[in-house]
Amino acid sequence: MDASFVALETRTSPMHIGSILIYNPATAPGGFVRYKDILRFFESRMQLSKTMRQKLVRVPFDLDYPYWVEDKDFDLEYHVRHVALPKPGDWRQLCIQAARIFARPLDLSRPPWEFTIVEGIDNVPGVAPGSYAMVTKVHHAAIDGMSGIDLMEALHTLDPNAPPPNEPDTWKGEEVPNFAELLAKSWVNNVANPLRQLDVAAKAMPGVAKAIKGLVSKDFKLHGEMLAPRTRFNAVISPNRVVEGRSIPLADIKAIREAVPGAKVNDAFLAIIGGALRKYLAAHGDLPDKTLTAMAPISVRSSGEKGDMGNQVAAMIAPLGTHIADPLERLAYVHGQTVNSKAMTDAIGARNMTEISKISPALFMALGAQLYTRLGLANRVGPPFSTVVTNVPGPPVPIYSSGARLESMMGLLCLTDGLGLGHVVQSYCKEATITFTACRNLMPDPDFYAQCMEDSFTELRDAAKAAPAPKAAEAAEKPSKKAARKSGAKTGKSKKK
Repeated sequence: MDASFVALETRTSPMHIGSILIYNPATAPGGFVRYKDILRFFESRMQLSKTMRQKLVRVPFDLDYPYWVEDKDFDLEYHVRHVALPKPGDWRQLCIQAARIFARPLDLSRPPWEFTIVEGIDNVPGVAPGSYAMVTKVHHAAIDGMSGIDLMEALHTLDPNAPPPNEPDTWKGEEVPNFAELLAKSWVNNVANPLRQLDVAAKAMPGVAKAIKGLVSKDFKLHGEMLAPRTRFNAVISPNRVVEGRSIPLADIKAIREAVPGAKVNDAFLAIIGGALRKYLAAHGDLPDKTLTAMAPISVRSSGEKGDMGNQVAAMIAPLGTHIADPLERLAYVHGQTVNSKAMTDAIGARNMTEISKISPALFMALGAQLYTRLGLANRVGPPFSTVVTNVPGPPVPIYSSGARLESMMGLLCLTDGLGLGHVVQSYCKEATITFTACRNLMPDPDFYAQCMEDSFTELRDAAKAAPAPKAAEAAEKPSKKAARKSGAKTGKSKKK
């Protein structure tokens, strides 16, 4: 899975993920943080993260997966940059700057990460004057959402005045294996791969048997609503990006969840995004009659893998209810669909799904990824899902970097052909943020989609407050037929605003 993100890397599809972090330096010594203070702070904590000083070494002809080696030429100042916004330094300017930074591919001959300090955010509502932002980029081959949180923990403290770590930094750089060594390693691994395939197949058989049994006993079902219709976002993408987002009180999300018995916090976020997509596509005269779907990553990272690099995730397909006008009915529908999808994922085994991905021959995977991009198949082949919605829980308590308090965190996603829009739900303390990354050519009006997101949340929040419990319970019990009848008539009459 890590190697697939390297294989998919192109000029128009850089495969890094990241975030926009906003800091208030009032808690730092003297109430001010300089660029060199940030460099000094990061340098003192390098040993707490495996990601920071390792770089990728690709095998000739992609005959094997790439290797990680410790970069003996590591240069911290190359990876931590420093820019400033022009006045007035508002939210839109920050989003534009973040999108420009995020659109540039990383240099994969170095450790694959860059952090850009952005000063001058002096006109953002709710942000204290003198605050600064940090736009982070880390290649998806190095981290997933949960290991990204581990990286955040390595570069933050619970106390603004916390001293540097006590343990000594014993790190040493490594020489890059030469051509012959890499070929020899690839030959050994490819000879052993059939044995690994047999081992994974044997381990996967109980999950396959359980899935078949679940289908027969109707513990879950496969249905057409899990197949995504084509939208404007499922096409070949450009190298240009837009990013935007909104902050939502976590207390409101929990209140929304309680409106439908059994619903989870993640169901509420999916329903909000489903409502936003419905509003946006309807306004553009592009709303399908069929529901859009989201790929929702599921972490299978065990406690023993907490600090490991790379990806330990499986996936679940979640219909978003974009064909349903009523916000509470949409929430009930989404909850019912996620229960079904989770049952199917549990039957197969999320860990099994991840293990199966580890035995794909590297050469075939790389060739397949390149052909998909070069032949423009995203414009011809229907999408497996409409968008991505990944939910990453952040720290429930305030954290600090260089003494400055982290005020807000918003996640950013990589895009690829066929996937021109992705969402990250990020929680921190008492707030949650929904941020989206999109291809600028496919979404030229990100401020309008952000407003659709805000309106969708407001409608769902108000509907949850107004709805009596029996009505919410009835919606939870009968989401599908009622929602399909009611929304089917409405979606066919969608008009352009």
